[in-house]
Order: sequence, then structure tokens, then C-alpha cells
Amino acid sequence: MNKKSVLLYPGLGVGHLTPMVELAKLFTQHGVAVTVALAEPPAPRPPIHARLPQGHEHAAARPPPLAAELNLPVYYFYASGASALAVFLNLPRMMATGFQLETTGGDSVLSLPGAPPFKASELPELILNGSQAGKAVLRVLYLFPEANGILVNTFESLETRVVRSLSDGLCVPDRSTPPVYCIGPLVSGGGDKEHECLRWLDMQPDNSVVFLSFGSLGTFPKKQLEEMAIGLEKSGQRFLWVPLPEPDLKALLPEGFLERTKDRGLVLKSWAPQVDVLRHRATGAFVTHCGWNSTLEGIMAGLPLLCWPLYAEQGMNKVFIVEEMKIGVEMNGYDEEMVKAEEVETKVKWVMESQGGRALRERLAEVKDRAVKALKEGGSSHAAFVEFLKDINSMAHLHP
Repeated sequence: MNKKSVLLYPGLGVGHLTPMVELAKLFTQHGVAVTVALAEPPAPRPPIHARLPQGHEHAAARPPPLAAELNLPVYYFYASGASALAVFLNLPRMMATGFQLETTGGDSVLSLPGAPPFKASELPELILNGSQAGKAVLRVLYLFPEANGILVNTFESLETRVVRSLSDGLCVPDRSTPPVYCIGPLVSGGGDKEHECLRWLDMQPDNSVVFLSFGSLGTFPKKQLEEMAIGLEKSGQRFLWVPLPEPDLKALLPEGFLERTKDRGLVLKSWAPQVDVLRHRATGAFVTHCGWNSTLEGIMAGLPLLCWPLYAEQGMNKVFIVEEMKIGVEMNGYDEEMVKAEEVETKVKWVMESQGGRALRERLAEVKDRAVKALKEGGSSHAAFVEFLKDINSMAHLHP
């Protein structure tokens, strides 16, 4: 394997790049040379296909089998969980057989192999609205079964039922399913020890702080920020809140909020070292948008998740987290675009003070322990990656 090399080609966005970097580290640990190819963002101009006559396709709509032309094996790295993968593998066939998401309605319940039932409205918006971007995603998903294998950033014991469905070929009923390798959780190790919020956390009691963070794209209107602030203040709990950079937080939050809560809360105007915050002894719960990277980081910190999905596949992740994995609870109202202050207060107090919250924290400790074991030699994720490397070796004889 020392003479072999792999090319990693992540999608656009930090959410795709971060786990791909962790995958690169995993390759190097096993003696495989890695090149990460970063694509430039597209130019801010109208897409060329907008100028084509109706009914004419552009070349990108039917991508050439470049890897096949170069006689190279292809593996997909799916940076989200196995449950979302199972859903997306089903979608192209569903659409091809006449299922119309645009006309089915958001309240329609989808029941797919390995996944708990969920409303169609939990699917990504670009899939629901039938946009060109959504159709492009479906075309890519249709190509997944043609790969030599699919690597998934999860571990078997977290998503046992759906991993079994994938292995049994139930998620691609009309075609063969390539090998699926659960090699996670691949998360950053952190290491930022100088940030102001970490010094603030050092002064707080163990498991006493609720951390609220919604990813690099998670923003809220003024009214929602006010509701969040009121709920946090009424909860009486310590909190660390990252509402993303704003020109003037005082103008967006209730008058006097920052002053009244300064002894038990910290509101950051910019980025926080999330992994380090989550793993700090003082952090006791995580209010999250359910992005998969954040979900895994919360698991590796052993923290209960308060689920507040915003975009992409996060609505589906919320269902899997709450109904299947049972490692979090839902913030009611997110799907109506307004989580009320009363809900914030109730859920924050519940997770920090109630017996149910303590039981959830104990379950997360068990799940964290299983995640750590999965990554160690002899664990399921370590074994899956070794098996994947053996598969690459066998491909070398077929693709000289």
C-alpha cells in the first residue's frame, strides 16, 4: 500500500471539506499517500444552461464516465450518516416511478427500508422544490450504486438497522448495492486552548453550560433571536451562545439581555472552537442544527442533543437522532420557522435538571464509549477501513 495513492475530491463547503480532511488523515495513518483536490467556487454569473433552448441538455447534465475512461476505481465518501444515505439511494427510483415530491405534500409520510417514518417536508428543500440543483443531486445519487464502494462517516452500532438494510441491498431495490464501509466517526480533534470562551468555561461548574451553535450557515431573524434570548434568560441556566457574526447584537437581542445574563451567559459575535467547547468539562448539553459533523462531535463529547434543524438533510437527521438513535430531543416549532421562548426555556431546563435529561446524558456516555471502541484496532470502523484498503488492493490488479 505504500506505493499507492488516493485522490480525494470534496464537495464545496466546509461541511464537506472537514470530514474529508479527517479521512485523509486516516489514509496517511495506514501508509497511503493522499492528494486533496479543491474546486474553485463557480463564477457569480448566470449558469450557461440557462441560455440553452428548452429541451436541450448541457454536457454536465450527463457527466462522462471519466474515471472509467482513466481505468480508475471510484469510491464515494458520504459525509453524513447511513440513514440519510439509505433515503437518498431510494430517491432516484422513487422519482423514476412517478413519485412527485412537489405535489405529494409536506405532511406525507415516507417509509423507507432501515429508516423510521418521516414527513416528506424533512427532505432537503432543493429536492422538494424540483429545482435544477435538486435534479443535479438526484443524478449524482443515481451514480452511487455504480461505484466500487461507499464510505460512510458513521459507526455500525449507531445505525444498526439501516446498516443492515444497506448491506442486504434493500435501499437500491432495482440495482446491486456496492459495499458500504462504516468508518466513522471521523471528527476533528480540536486543540484551540486560547479562545476567550474556553477561559470562560474554565470558570464554570462541570456539566452546567448549554452550548448553542448552528453551523457556519445557520442564521435567524431578529424575532427568533429575541425568543431564544428570552427562553435562555428564563431558564436560569448557564449558556454559551454563538448566533453568528452580527453588526450589533445589542440591537437584535432584548434590551438589557446581555447585561442581565453576563454572570451566567456568554454570547459570542464570531466563531467558537466547537470541538473544544463540546469536550470541555463544563459543557452539559448541545443545541444543534443537526448537521452531521456537529452531531458526531456531540456524540464524541457525550452530550445530549437538542435538535433544531435548519436546512439540507438536517430535518431527516433530526428524525434519526430522536426516533432511531434516541440521543436527542426535538425543539418544537422549528418546522414552523419559530421556536417560542417557552419551548427554549422548557427544553433547556429539562435537559439540564430533569431525570429524563440525566438519563439521556447517561445514554450518550454509552454511545460515546461505543464510538471510541469502533475506531480502535479491532473495532467495527477500524475493521471496515482495513477491509476497504484490501478492496483497493484487489482493484489494483483489475486497474493496472
